[in-house]
Parts: sequence; structure tokens; C-alpha cells
Amino acid sequence: MAYSFFAMLSRMKNIHRWALMRNTRQENISEHSHEVAVLAHALAVLTNRHYGGQVDPARCALLAVYHDVPEILTGDMPTPVKYYNPAIREAYRQVEQAACDKLLGMLPEELQEEFAPLLCGEEDTVEHQLVKAADKLSALIKCVEELAQGNREFASARVATERSIRGMGLPAADEFLDKYLAAYELPLDDQ
Repeated sequence: MAYSFFAMLSRMKNIHRWALMRNTRQENISEHSHEVAVLAHALAVLTNRHYGGQVDPARCALLAVYHDVPEILTGDMPTPVKYYNPAIREAYRQVEQAACDKLLGMLPEELQEEFAPLLCGEEDTVEHQLVKAADKLSALIKCVEELAQGNREFASARVATERSIRGMGLPAADEFLDKYLAAYELPLDDQ
């Protein structure tokens, strides 16, 4: 029997983000997931080094790699739609769960237990909070990059996203905003 789980994951490069916005450069969920993994790892390291955390940076990176996998089947739901009201958010959670279940079914049964926590795991751990912050940081970085190209389409999203990150109450995320975000606005020769 041929299992298609990994072939489906390779399709992440075909799912574009920011569908409602004019983009100077398209972004797909494969490259987004890579960036979120790098950022989640960094947030975990900062949490451990500067804030007395006991977080597994490798686990954070791995969770981030898989955090948008259900979007292979659902597509990238724009944030204003996804969070429009609680009923839509709950319906979308059910759609995401169905996508997780379908994707897990594309693996041999003996492997499903290993991948289930990565695709459909509980979201109340510190690791998941850091991945969520990294996901928002990635969105903020996209806004910064688009604005640097003169695309004012991302101005409101930048303000709202930074406010959302600050509102998470994660010291490592605040540190990233304060110490590392400004470099994304610099041209290559100034980095």
C-alpha cells in the first residue's frame, strides 16, 4: 500500500498566504512554517536563557514545522474571516480537526501516534504558546517587509499584529520585538 502523508506535506509550497491582501511577494505555508520554526526555536532559547524557562527548543521548532499542515486541505483562512465571530472560529476548528484526521489516515497506523501530537496536539502548553507567538511574529515580519517595499496594504495589519504579540504576555516575544525586529527593516548591507 502506498501512503501519501509525506507527498501531501510537500504540497505546502502550493498554499499561498495573505489571500485578501495585495502582496509584493507571495508567501507559501512551507516557507512560512520554516520561518515559524526558526522563530519558535529562538523564543524557546530566550525563554530558557533570560526568563528561567524549562522549554524544549527542539520541540518548539518541530511543532512549528507542522503547525499549518491542516491548511494543505483547508487552505489558508484569512484572519479577519477566521476570527470574525465565535461560531465561525468553532466551525473552523472542526474543519481543521477533520483535516488532521484525514492527514493522519494517510500514514500507517503504527506511525499515527507519533505524528498526531504534532498535527492535532493540545494547545495549552508553553511550547504551543511560543509557537503561536512565533506564528504572529512571522506575520509581523511579513508586514514589515511589505511596508519596506512601499506596500501600505499591510499598515493596519502591522499595528494589530504587534499589539496582539505584546498582549500575549510572553517576555521572550517582547524581547524579540525590542531587540531583533528592527533589523528586518534594514537593507542587506546594513544588517
